Amino acid sequence: MNLDIEDLLGIHQKLIMDPVHGGIPLLLHEVKIVDHPLFQRLRFICQNDILSLVFPGATHSRFLHSIGTMHVGGRMFKAMIENSLKRKHAQRNTESSSGISTSMLEAISFFSRVIRCACLLHDVGHSSFSHQFSRTPTIKKALSQAGRFEQLWLDQDFHQIYTAAPINLEHEHFSVRAAWEILSDLNQDELPAPITDILSLMETTEVKPSDEFQKHANAIWLLIKPISGSDNCVPENFAPKLQHVLSCIVSGEIDADRADYMLRDGFHSSVTIGGFNLDHLLSNLHFGWCSQTSWLGLAVSDKGISSLEDFVYSRHQMYRQVYAHKTAQGFDWLLRAAIDEVMAQDSVFSFVDHCLSDITKFKRLTDSYFWEAFRQFASTNSTSFSHCILDRIKLKHVASRENLSNDEEEHYLNFLAKEHSCSKENIVASSITAKFTKIRHDFNDIKILAYDHQQGSHTLKLISKTSHFFNKFNDERITHFYINPIRNNDTLTEHSRQGSRE
Repeated sequence: MNLDIEDLLGIHQKLIMDPVHGGIPLLLHEVKIVDHPLFQRLRFICQNDILSLVFPGATHSRFLHSIGTMHVGGRMFKAMIENSLKRKHAQRNTESSSGISTSMLEAISFFSRVIRCACLLHDVGHSSFSHQFSRTPTIKKALSQAGRFEQLWLDQDFHQIYTAAPINLEHEHFSVRAAWEILSDLNQDELPAPITDILSLMETTEVKPSDEFQKHANAIWLLIKPISGSDNCVPENFAPKLQHVLSCIVSGEIDADRADYMLRDGFHSSVTIGGFNLDHLLSNLHFGWCSQTSWLGLAVSDKGISSLEDFVYSRHQMYRQVYAHKTAQGFDWLLRAAIDEVMAQDSVFSFVDHCLSDITKFKRLTDSYFWEAFRQFASTNSTSFSHCILDRIKLKHVASRENLSNDEEEHYLNFLAKEHSCSKENIVASSITAKFTKIRHDFNDIKILAYDHQQGSHTLKLISKTSHFFNKFNDERITHFYINPIRNNDTLTEHSRQGSRE
């Protein structure tokens, strides 16, 4: 790819005003992607399913989140490049800091575009109500039907992306398929990179770097390599390693997706627990390379450890305090039950099944479709889960527990049924895992770039050797227990009289 001067100068085609990040510039090919019907459908997919029934401001869409993720992903990559350039500038008297070649500039432009596109498309396969859709039993069954993956890729060769067809489909598989369709619809001269290189940074794919990717990886090596190294030869398998590092920007422990949704969900939910200092974290983000072990990964300078800790802990708190909120989880349970309810109708099942089998029909599968299905069902079924969702009839919360085993949960259901003088079927449980991080004592994707004042050089250390913070917390499975309003008709009737009052 020839050097795009307009790209390097930051000349953009369109500016989208975002309440979280401010003005987000889009290049011409990014505008084409955003304007595609398969991407436009994200306007009608709520980022946090029906969280707005508890946090009224949380009505933001996957559409704006995807654009925000693209913006953050581009910033992350450019911050890593800038920090490499600063290191070279500090050692300008060495031979390796003799300047930036045209091939380096072309490589920076190439990888910046690839990362931004992968981030932009990372959620394009989310279905109605985001994660709650695939958690619904009827939908799970539909997604696991034999031949479903092959139907999605009919007349397309998926072997460029997957070595074998997956059995159980997740939203990531739909994202890859939709991204392939969107990028294939661009003119050849509009593509920022080979389609497979963009998809290689997305989850679930197994793609080898293209010749163009290899060429640009070789060019950018001189920018990443340590100043003290005298050997300019590109290490063996450097391109696949670089591909993995860039994929971590799209989906990893410090990724653009998490950075955007934490800031965005916190902003729209009007809570402060999702906040962290993104600017400070980016200013301390580097490419890490160890010449002894040939390790390549993300590195955070030692003065940026506090920002990394804030990033991880803020996400954990968002799960505990917002996503796992007892009322929100109750509505999520009702939502899944309502989806199962309307999916029992042949017309609804046939439509959804068709959308999940044909990517050109997938654009019709949005939150709006199910809201209308709920309305139609509730109009003739006043004691239904659809009615509960539409009239905001909350489940009666009776208890919350953490980290119960399956046997313990079963025992507790029996206890609550006895405590409330009802049958066990009247008690329902809804669980969510408050995720922390994969960073543990042997975590190897990210390391700390520590400065040795005696040696006057930087060394890479395991995070666990520098910070004990990440060993203090674990994932926590939070389970809320409720009274089922459909089985308890008296409760449903009472709530119907009260309407949607808090």
